[in-house]
Amino acid sequence: MKHRQPAGPLGLVRAEPAAPITFTFDGRTLTALPGQTLAAALWAAGILSWRTTRHGGAPRGAFCGIGTCHDCLATVNGRPNQRACLVPVRPGDTVTTQEGTGHDTTR
Repeated sequence: MKHRQPAGPLGLVRAEPAAPITFTFDGRTLTALPGQTLAAALWAAGILSWRTTRHGGAPRGAFCGIGTCHDCLATVNGRPNQRACLVPVRPGDTVTTQEGTGHDTTR
């Protein structure tokens, strides 16, 4: 009998990750695997956009996936301009859609 590899990346390496952690995105409770980036966790939840552009408010999400393009900026725990493709999710993180620069423009 031929051994069949389990489907998916976790099955291929026979990984058994720790229990999922929870965080919130725009008030919605989501889960992530320990060590997963914010962008990966948002993608897994079907969320493709978490920033709007300064001019015109066009939606943006991950583009390059390696922290070069800065399209994936999000506000994490009140700190704007966090690159979601590089930031690992931490238990209890509060993530919000970043509008424009993420800074108060009335100052």
